[in-house]
Amino acid sequence: MHKKIIIAGGGTGGHIFPAIAIAHALQRKDPSIQILFVGAKGKMEMEKVPQAGYEIKGLDIAGFNRGSLIKNLALPFKLIKSFFQVRKIFGAFTPDAVIGVGGYSTFPVLKYAQSRGIPTFIHESNSFAGKANILLGRNATKVFTATDGMERFFPADKIMVTGNPVRQAIAAMNTTRAEALQYFSLPPEKLTVLIVGGSLGARSINEAVIAHVGALLKANLQLIWQTGKTLSKEAMEIAVEHKEIWANPFITEMQYAYAAADIIMARAGAMTVAEICVAQKPVIFVPYPFATEDHQTVNALQLVNKGAAWMVKDNEAKAAAIAKVIELAGDGATRKQMNQALSALSVTDADERVANEILKTI
Repeated sequence: MHKKIIIAGGGTGGHIFPAIAIAHALQRKDPSIQILFVGAKGKMEMEKVPQAGYEIKGLDIAGFNRGSLIKNLALPFKLIKSFFQVRKIFGAFTPDAVIGVGGYSTFPVLKYAQSRGIPTFIHESNSFAGKANILLGRNATKVFTATDGMERFFPADKIMVTGNPVRQAIAAMNTTRAEALQYFSLPPEKLTVLIVGGSLGARSINEAVIAHVGALLKANLQLIWQTGKTLSKEAMEIAVEHKEIWANPFITEMQYAYAAADIIMARAGAMTVAEICVAQKPVIFVPYPFATEDHQTVNALQLVNKGAAWMVKDNEAKAAAIAKVIELAGDGATRKQMNQALSALSVTDADERVANEILKTI
């Protein structure tokens, strides 16, 4: 009998990319496994999962809207509707196990599986667990976490620290710095700063670069700048004027960006943090302050407290972030110390660890 597994969740790259990495690892270990994804209609997963070669079913579900209470009136109805949709999906697919990675669709799918006695697994990518995952964790078979110290959210006997599954191309990282710089048409003799604000971009980071681009160039630095959608037009105009700057709204081949970088300035989403640990490049985090429970600051502090990163608050970014980048560029000893601290935190086989544990259970 072929094993069947449902993977539920999404909403951001931080949920989708680990989910796809886990799916790939399961299929490498047992090519006969059938995998079905369940996501939220209209969200990023509905596009990214089929691109990775998997089938996905969409639920009519949304999260709590903090900005408009009127929009939340339909939430109970959407939740009820999603449970009926889940029941139909389970009736047709009959999974042996269900994995939740966070995001709107995780809750109804895992809740239904738990009510049916089907083994459920959770992957919590952040240092601060999401509410849905905390509720589901009590009855989960196993909870995989990115970091230690998660006993305040989940039963201690269910926790397994695996790290965050990073994309295969980044985990393998077989690109040299010279090759990577060639990809961005930048010379090898200058220190390279990678600026990345997550898949949607980061206004405060972009504003800081735009305001102080002269200081960066005067310090003899060159930039690889993933702008996201915010202020991308302004950034691209600056890049046209300066050959030391490569700018684009999105970097598809992130392994080249990490290989080329000597210093990184970035948001502190769980996947970005995991990828930087694997890349082992000195980093200045500017956490997004409005993430749920301010979890990006918690993620960043995990590294700051171990001497692996610096941090600048979002509301201080425009004034202080670029000065910090220039300071780090001039401090080779601190960069070397960060490299060593990051290498101790690097996990390249989290997807394998998760896949092995699931296959042992079902």
